[in-house]
Amino acid sequence: MIVVKTVQELKDNIWAYKQGNQTIGFVPTMGYLHEGHRRLLEEARKENDIVVLSVFVNPLQFGVGEDYESYPRDEERDEEVAKKAGVDVLFLPPVQEMYPTNPSYSVSVKSRVNVLCGKTRAGHFDGVATVLTKLFNLILPDRAYFGMKDAQQVAVVEGLVKEFNFPLVVIPVETMREEDGLAKSSRNVYLTSHERHEAPTIYRSLLQAKRAILEGCHNQEEIKSVIKAEIQSKTSGQIDYIEILSYPELSELMKLKGRIIIAVAVKFSKARLIDNITFQL
Repeated sequence: MIVVKTVQELKDNIWAYKQGNQTIGFVPTMGYLHEGHRRLLEEARKENDIVVLSVFVNPLQFGVGEDYESYPRDEERDEEVAKKAGVDVLFLPPVQEMYPTNPSYSVSVKSRVNVLCGKTRAGHFDGVATVLTKLFNLILPDRAYFGMKDAQQVAVVEGLVKEFNFPLVVIPVETMREEDGLAKSSRNVYLTSHERHEAPTIYRSLLQAKRAILEGCHNQEEIKSVIKAEIQSKTSGQIDYIEILSYPELSELMKLKGRIIIAVAVKFSKARLIDNITFQL
């Protein structure tokens, strides 16, 4: 595995792979790698000649008062995980390498962002789209892999790739979960032991809502009430949102049909957890 920390080193290696007509699978992350990231890397390894992993905590996607400074980081551990997963190139740039000057340009995302996490995190997806535009242009991947735990991000990235005609395919990968159903996340380390015991309720509430829909309940307020009651009665978390939308358009539904997403965000004392399920009606 090659570890590179500069844009020029990265470009030199990518150029060599492209000269050899090798396909590139790319997994962009903010590090503190867990089994969900390993699943993305496994999928990339199966389908490509070369696997490139980036670890970069992108300041542009953090708002005022969010956890940029305290976001968990462990480069040494990330390198070990990357080696075991068969990564060929690990890109570990410092902030000044990705943004050597105050950015003069950025990508502004206008659709799929005024709901779910985007509603309360103004500019977040602009930051995501900006850094991915830079990374896609540097790495020139054939395929890029994203976890469906952040389904809104997947929808935004699919829109970005389509809008700007990036010659790559976005590969969504199913959410990895703990044995009790909690979605794997770098932010799970912020949960207290009591909160960690409560947190799987989020996924169970989504499954209850899905079952209600499949059994014929299509009243969206009733479905949301099922989720709300479960979370409020069995956790100390505060519900940020409960949404039922079309997917990947993330539009309101007058009638439940087609592919839908049920998504939830819950705030605990030091962690805000998101989860979702998508399915076809």
